[in-house]
Amino acid sequence: MRTVTTSLAAALIAASAASAQPLGGEHSTLKDIAASVSEARQRATIEALVGFGTRHTLSDTRSDKRGIGAARRWVAAKFGSTSKDCGGKLTVATPSQTFTNNRVPTPTEVMDVLAIQKGTTDPDRVIVISGHLDSRVTDVMNATADAPGANDDASGVAAVIEAAQVLCKHDFPATLVFAALSGEEQGLLGGKVLADYAVANGWKVEANLNNDIVGNTEGIGGVRDNTHVRVFSEGTRTTETPEEANRRRYNGGEVDSPSRNLARFMDGIADRYLTNLDVVMVYRTDRFSRGGDQVEMLRAGFPAVRVTEAVENYTRQHQDLRTDKGVKYGDTIDGVDFAYLAQVTRLNAVTMAALASAPRPPAGVEIAGAVSADTTVKWTPSPDAAAYRVWWRSTTDPQWRYSRVVGTGGEAKLTGVNIDDWFFGVSAIGLDGHESPVVFPGAAGTFERGGAAKPQ
Repeated sequence: MRTVTTSLAAALIAASAASAQPLGGEHSTLKDIAASVSEARQRATIEALVGFGTRHTLSDTRSDKRGIGAARRWVAAKFGSTSKDCGGKLTVATPSQTFTNNRVPTPTEVMDVLAIQKGTTDPDRVIVISGHLDSRVTDVMNATADAPGANDDASGVAAVIEAAQVLCKHDFPATLVFAALSGEEQGLLGGKVLADYAVANGWKVEANLNNDIVGNTEGIGGVRDNTHVRVFSEGTRTTETPEEANRRRYNGGEVDSPSRNLARFMDGIADRYLTNLDVVMVYRTDRFSRGGDQVEMLRAGFPAVRVTEAVENYTRQHQDLRTDKGVKYGDTIDGVDFAYLAQVTRLNAVTMAALASAPRPPAGVEIAGAVSADTTVKWTPSPDAAAYRVWWRSTTDPQWRYSRVVGTGGEAKLTGVNIDDWFFGVSAIGLDGHESPVVFPGAAGTFERGGAAKPQ
């Protein structure tokens, strides 16, 4: 994946003047990855998943033709055949737990299906894409009625499977995980299985891109939008301690969690590598009073975002199949715009490749400069970074605006940049020019699990 250009590091370090635009050009491999996404393959995936009748978490697990069990086995087989086509790069895992709750009245095994592509040089660093396999109708407890779940969330699973098929053709320093989850409609259970599995295996999850409802372009009232996709991200970390909250309230960081800077990273990827698809960043963990599996990853201390179509059609979500007063209800395949789904999948695949190719996000980021006209930024140097970029922006600016590329010493002084007036961050740049997301100082912004960072 990496082509080391010896002059690049020197050129980056030499570019020490403040810049209002990101440095570096496009990476041809990322453009190739975007071009490799297939609408036809995704249509075939959704047709297969819809063909299981229902994928309700409490549905049949023994049949080979109907129910969640058949669907899980089909996905596992699909991952297996994809791995064979890629020279055995994918390892299939099926972690599970048994749950009982108000939506699972009797103990039930909830199983995820994962395909793991181990990183070449930094395998403990993990990038995850997820979508949920289970479906439902109006009554969340109805496990027998037909519940096609074409968009909610066979579209997300199709994005996961397609990303695996495209990305396994390449090698990356970090590990990629492609996750088809179960139990989302019964209480985000598959997300918990994934989060617990990540913790148990010591994964350093840098990002979870949770794709839930990503294939529809027709909203209520006939409004259409096939050029935008929403990326939801939490503002303050779910795992924030009271002490960290007090520090953040005083010094800032409400809009600079690692998940929020991951969303900004995705916005930049769309601008650079995609045509006619723009990321709309939504400053919420999820849609109002609603949730998705990324919530469980956030609870485990991992950066995570939810990717969702720009306009939702509620006649196609959580509905019995029927026609009432001329309105067709139900989540059927005719409600999926496959050209749009392919665009959203491209965003995911290119984001995963860019993250996995870049160095780890900087750790131990600190700032100092009280009662001074200058600001000093420090971080812990990493052996996989050829240079770093120090960023700053107005405290009311939604995007990082100014930057200066510096060396690997772990410290930079911004002369004449007053600490009181700006927010600051640091990103790591590899020898091939791939760049990590920006890291905000302290516990509020660290990509390390659980908010472990030096106090500010």
